[in-house]
Amino acid sequence: MSVMMTKGEGVTVITLNSDPSSSCPPICQILKGLCYSPALCSVSQPLKKKASLSILGAMQIMIGLLNIGPGLILRTSQLTAWYLNMTEFPIWLGALFIAFGFMCILSERFPSRCLVVLNVIVSVAGVALSITAIVLYSIYIATMEPWGCDYGYYRYPTPATVTQTPLQEKCNEIQQLTLVLLRGLNGVLIVLSVLELCVVISAAILGIKALRSNKQNKQVSAPLQI
Repeated sequence: MSVMMTKGEGVTVITLNSDPSSSCPPICQILKGLCYSPALCSVSQPLKKKASLSILGAMQIMIGLLNIGPGLILRTSQLTAWYLNMTEFPIWLGALFIAFGFMCILSERFPSRCLVVLNVIVSVAGVALSITAIVLYSIYIATMEPWGCDYGYYRYPTPATVTQTPLQEKCNEIQQLTLVLLRGLNGVLIVLSVLELCVVISAAILGIKALRSNKQNKQVSAPLQI
């Protein structure tokens, strides 16, 4: 399928010639023509020469994996709020961060205008999701509370005793230690979310700069009409 684009005064006309011998449906041919058209998806050479987006993408993949691992530990803990555990947000946030990282790497390996624009849009969405992660992990760390060792399985209090037994004292020590470890783990996830916020902002800025430089190069290389 060939794509032709003509520009007029305030009007841009895109002409798509379909391939009758192709087994793909027309909508797939249109998308293929748009994605492979030199007129619409020209390659940004300055972006291809740099490795900044690959580094940022690798960092996002690492942050996503670290969100899923410790997030599952928090999810299975009995010290966290059940209504936050039901959202499963550490898992889907980590998966989205990994997807954003792969998008950064693809937009550098194949820096067409379509992928660069898509990477900028995804990075802007990543800013919102990073802020969401910071807020949710902050709520997580604020709502953590240990179970009392004088509570039963369903958190109903057992008859109070004047002095704690050695078993209850040991239980309290273990719960306090577990609470400290989980809060530290949650603090690490908050730091990673802040790092993800910085990474997606940097990726969006690099993509916007690449699009602007590509546009300026086209204007400079265009022939003068007298």
